[in-house]
Amino acid sequence: MADKPQPVQVLYCEICGLPPEYCEFGPDFEKCKPWLIKNAPDVYPDLIKEASDKVTDQLQSSSVSDGTAPSVGSSTTKQEVKRLPGGKIKKKEKQEVIIEKVTRNKRKSITTVKGLELFGVKLSDASKKLGKKFATGASVVKGPTEKDQIDVQGDISFDIVDFITETWPD
Repeated sequence: MADKPQPVQVLYCEICGLPPEYCEFGPDFEKCKPWLIKNAPDVYPDLIKEASDKVTDQLQSSSVSDGTAPSVGSSTTKQEVKRLPGGKIKKKEKQEVIIEKVTRNKRKSITTVKGLELFGVKLSDASKKLGKKFATGASVVKGPTEKDQIDVQGDISFDIVDFITETWPD
């Protein structure tokens, strides 16, 4: 008679709880690296080479002192990274103005301006100036990402760049 099939024993990472093959896609791969080097070296052979390179670099950069002055090579500083629940990293917003043209009803178009508030511009004042300059309707609306943006009627995407840089040179 044939033997019963035995269940497969799966190794799980103690840090993130995922199998070692998927640790790189987990919430914090950097914390998993020492555990992976110790317990699953065959899954990520690059980590072993990387770790040995770091150790040799640290040994080459460190120096022996008599204890009177602190050594410069042995001290390391870690930067704190802002983490959200679930392990996601909070990224800083890029300070840029995005101008998009959205076409609706085949001929009509709307020009949207996003990111002006990052430069200290009041969006209500900016929409009034844009409406007067281009003789169109302009309003402040909530965008799909819950951030305010300015919608201007018409395709003025090329002219609006010059107007914004002249009016708000920051």
